[in-house]
Amino acid sequence: MQPTRQTLAAAFPVSGITVRTTNQSERDPQTAKLAAHWGRFFVEGLFDKIPGRLPDSGMYGVYSAYESDHTGAFDVTAGAAVSALGASAPWRGVEIQAGKYLVFTAKGAMPQVVVQTWGVIWQFFQDHPEIQRSYATDFEAYHGPDEVAVHIGIHV
Repeated sequence: MQPTRQTLAAAFPVSGITVRTTNQSERDPQTAKLAAHWGRFFVEGLFDKIPGRLPDSGMYGVYSAYESDHTGAFDVTAGAAVSALGASAPWRGVEIQAGKYLVFTAKGAMPQVVVQTWGVIWQFFQDHPEIQRSYATDFEAYHGPDEVAVHIGIHV
């Protein structure tokens, strides 16, 4: 899977529920938070309850508030594009930043295809140290029940 380069010309807001975690925590089933986080999002039908959700919005997983790089803590927001930030509990708003992104697309059974795609992403950046991640916002855009595009912010 080769990524494509994309420029996001304008930032846009996403609102949803947020959890803070680390990659180290996610490797251990005892401390992993993301499966339960997404589970809650689906079981409680939260996508349809997001205030101000744009009618044509797909589902997003937004990675933000990076403490440092891939070794530090970060937030993950499961949500949808909204008309404006300003969410109140339990909703949290985050702005997907404009800029340059590498986009990794995959199709297959969820959530396995997302996990596999992140494996490809880690390997890509290991193989291409000349390309630096920005660690501002990264996001997963879900296009139907079996397709995801993972956008990784990069420095140019």
